Amino acid sequence: MVVWISFFIVVLIILTLDLGVFNKTPHIISTKEASKWTSIWVTLSFLFSGVIYWIYDNNYIANPDDLKPLAASIKFITGYLIELSLSVDNIFVIAIIFSAFKIPQKYQHRVLFWGILGAIVFRGLMIFFGVMLINKFFWTTYVFGFFLIFTAMKMLFSNEDEKFEPKKSFVFKSLKKIMPISNHIDQEHFFVKRRHITAATPLFVALVVIEVMDVVFAIDSVPAILAITSDPFLVFSSNIFAILGLRSMYFFLANMLQKFSYLEFSLIAILSFVGLKMLLHEIVEIPEWASLAFIALSLLVGIVVSLRMSKLEDTTKDS
Repeated sequence: MVVWISFFIVVLIILTLDLGVFNKTPHIISTKEASKWTSIWVTLSFLFSGVIYWIYDNNYIANPDDLKPLAASIKFITGYLIELSLSVDNIFVIAIIFSAFKIPQKYQHRVLFWGILGAIVFRGLMIFFGVMLINKFFWTTYVFGFFLIFTAMKMLFSNEDEKFEPKKSFVFKSLKKIMPISNHIDQEHFFVKRRHITAATPLFVALVVIEVMDVVFAIDSVPAILAITSDPFLVFSSNIFAILGLRSMYFFLANMLQKFSYLEFSLIAILSFVGLKMLLHEIVEIPEWASLAFIALSLLVGIVVSLRMSKLEDTTKDS
C-alpha cells in the first residue's frame, strides 16, 4: 500500500509541476522542446525499471505472480513499450480532433493535460477489472487473446480512406444535446458565459472527445499488456508512464506523422504477438526477454522503414 500511495504522490507532483510551473503560461510547444521532454520521459521510464527492481527485490509490494526482480523490471519495460507503441494511433486521432475543432497550438497542451487526469482514472478502472477478470475467470485470457488478434487483422485489412470525423461522432452529437456549445474559443477557458448561458468552448468539446477515444484505445492496450503480466502495479505504472509521455510525444510527432506511416505494421505485429501469447500461454512459455526483444525489434523496424520510405518519397518528388 505504501508503494501505491508513494507512486500516486509522485505522479501528482509531476502533474502539478507540469501545469503550475513548466507550462503555467500557454505557449506553442516547439519540436525542439517536445523532443527534449520526450527524451526526459523515456529516460525516466527506463530508470523507473530500476525502481521496480528495488521494490520487488525487497518485497515492498504484493507479488501475485511471484516475480523475480529482474523479471519484474523486464515486464515493466515490455509493458511500457507496448503502451508507447499503441499510443501512436492515439496521436493520429488527437491531431484530427484538434484540427476539426480548430484548437490553437498554444492551448493544446492544456487540453491534453486534463485529458491525462481522466485517462489515469479510466485506465485504472479498466486495469482493475481486467486483472480481476483474468484472476477469477481463466477463460478471459483467451477472450482477450482473440480480441487482440481480431484488432490486428482489422487494422491490416481496414480501408485507409476511412477517417475519424470528430464532428460527426456520437460523442459530439450527444454533447450538443445536453449542453450549449460555443463555436468561439475564449483563451484557455473550457466554459464561457453568453447571455446568462454557460456554454462549452471547443476546448472542452475536444477534451471530451479525446477522453472517450482514449477509453476506446485502452480497450486494445489494456488486454495487450495483460498478456505480459497480470501484476496490477506493473500494468498500472507502465500505463501511467506511457500516458505521461504522450503529450510531449504528440507535439514531437504532430508535424511529421506521415513520416511514420509504416509504424502501423509494427502495431499489427505487436498485437498479433501478444494475442497469440495469450492463446498459447499453456502450450508455449515465452521468456520475458524474448517478448521484450520482439516488441523492441518491431518498433525499431517500423521506425527505420518509415524514415527510409519517407526519404525515398521525398527524393522521388524532388526528381
